[in-house]
Amino acid sequence: MKSLDIALNCFTFPIVIKSCGKSDALLEGEEIHCVLVKDGFRANPFVGTTLIEMYAGLGVIRAAYKVFSEMFERNVVAWTAMINGYILCRDMVSAQRFFDLAPERDIVLWNTVISGYIELGNMVKAQKLFNDMPKQDVMSWNTMLNGYASNGNVEACERLFEEMPERNIFSWNGLIGGYARNGCFFEVLQSFKRMLIESDVLPNDATLVSVLSSCARLGALDLGKWVHVYAENIGYKRNVYVGNALIDMYAKCGVIENAVSVFKSMDMKDLISWNSIICSLAMHGRGTDALNLFCQMKSSGEKPDGITFIGILCACSHLGLVEDGFLYFHSMVDDYLIVPQIEHYGCMVDLLARAGLLDRAFNFMRNMPLEADAVIWAALLGACRIYKNIELAEHALERLIELEPENPANYVMLSNIYGDLGRWKDVARLKVAIRDTGLRKLPGCSLIEVNDDVVEFYSLDERHPKQEEIYGALRGLAELLRSSGYVPDLLEIGLGA
Repeated sequence: MKSLDIALNCFTFPIVIKSCGKSDALLEGEEIHCVLVKDGFRANPFVGTTLIEMYAGLGVIRAAYKVFSEMFERNVVAWTAMINGYILCRDMVSAQRFFDLAPERDIVLWNTVISGYIELGNMVKAQKLFNDMPKQDVMSWNTMLNGYASNGNVEACERLFEEMPERNIFSWNGLIGGYARNGCFFEVLQSFKRMLIESDVLPNDATLVSVLSSCARLGALDLGKWVHVYAENIGYKRNVYVGNALIDMYAKCGVIENAVSVFKSMDMKDLISWNSIICSLAMHGRGTDALNLFCQMKSSGEKPDGITFIGILCACSHLGLVEDGFLYFHSMVDDYLIVPQIEHYGCMVDLLARAGLLDRAFNFMRNMPLEADAVIWAALLGACRIYKNIELAEHALERLIELEPENPANYVMLSNIYGDLGRWKDVARLKVAIRDTGLRKLPGCSLIEVNDDVVEFYSLDERHPKQEEIYGALRGLAELLRSSGYVPDLLEIGLGA
């Protein structure tokens, strides 16, 4: 436009300025600023507001304030942009001061300042501002709802939801997403059912993803299948986010064929789609399929990331492909410039340990640039049991006690190793050691889907309202097992009894 001498106007500059902000192009943004001043657009409030947003977004708050102070006409949008700039710089003192000075406050400005306090975790100030608002719309309620959810206050989130005079899809998503973020997966499913029964609001892709993820965590396969059909019926058959959640749900519920089927039916696949199916296949012991899909992924032009290689290394581990695993590990570093994280090193240790190369695994751990965590030491300890390496197992336990002094499961693992070798004095010694620490192993927990609901119960659980029926069924199953010739391995109980 400049080279053709086409006149620029107040609509041209904001588009270019926004592009500079989104491209982190501060130098070009400053050049455009100079051009618009020369062309006489410095007084334009639309252009000035966009400049404030660009400078604030790039962290140059002084330049943003200079633009703001030079504006002849400052409307509520300009004040909001300046206040939001201070919020982006995490300067709530200045943001609050400008809010107090603002000659006009619309509902967007109120919500902006409330969101600023929420981002800093100051829900007391956010709630006070919310209470002081002259008029609250559904967006204001949703802002507070998401604030309590993101700050982990589930009870306040529930209370606010019940008080809402009006609810839309973002209100329901705020409650459901809040439950999901805080690990309340039963409540996610209950709220979803309530949404379908009580409201005329249709779920969107964010709702469905939260529900499917909760089904995956709880093993609620039947409900997950119902959500799959329901999602297709309301128009989300080709949605990539819902497709990714379905892959994860089916894989974690043990139906890997359905996960593969969903993946193949997806017209659009992103990196998460490829990572989900590759990691799922590796997790289910189908390493060859995972490696074949990795080749297809590269052929499709999708660039793998660190998560992709976790799936690939796990596949090599299950297949016992030690040398191939090292080739993939080096390819990750050399070809894709991915810096290995502790998870990648853990996969390599697991690869060597599963193959019985315990000394090599231990030497690999010693030469790692990162300190081995409890997961890696636990993997080595588990392999020591399989390959009867008591010396290395004792060393692994010492490190685990240092890293996880309150985890009795590590003692149980070593106790089982001693039991396998018939070293009962050592088993007794460990039993005394764990008793002296006062630690107790967490009881086993089971989840089962019954009548479109998920039931949770623990080992030796006497609090469940249907404990008689549960233990009656378990006794019946035990009798059937014994009649089929099954003999329980009591050594597995170890110190966990």
